[in-house]
Amino acid sequence: MIRHAEEKDIDGLNRLLEQVLMVHYEGRPDLWRANAKKYDDSQLKEILSDESRPIFVCVDEADFVQGYAFCVVEDFTNDNVRAPKKSLYIDDLCVDENLRGKHIGTSLYNYVLDFAKSNGFYNVTLNVWESNKSARAFYDAMGLVPLKTCLEKIL
Repeated sequence: MIRHAEEKDIDGLNRLLEQVLMVHYEGRPDLWRANAKKYDDSQLKEILSDESRPIFVCVDEADFVQGYAFCVVEDFTNDNVRAPKKSLYIDDLCVDENLRGKHIGTSLYNYVLDFAKSNGFYNVTLNVWESNKSARAFYDAMGLVPLKTCLEKIL
């Protein structure tokens, strides 16, 4: 089952946020800290109450959080240079490392797409780190195409 995240899901969100951090740290230890926390519990509670930052969770029958999608509404309707559209940005999508390959990520992604369509969004966007090859392959399989490219030169 997929639903909006609630405060009771914070422990599950934290568990998965740790897994995501380790994927990023292992891929680019020059950019990420090991054993850090993206959000503390009070920040998560704040996000959960913010309609412009929906979080969706996939849970099993026991309400165990199997995966999540953190999203951010980007509203360009009053932007000076951008076309007047609303975009839904997937800030983070994670499936528990022990449950991957069971189509939970596909279900979450499709749920986000349906949410965006039913709420009048123009598109859904996200970023993926090049070091995260499995995530890149997943998004390629979901039919996403590059919107822009971020380049770097390490000095």
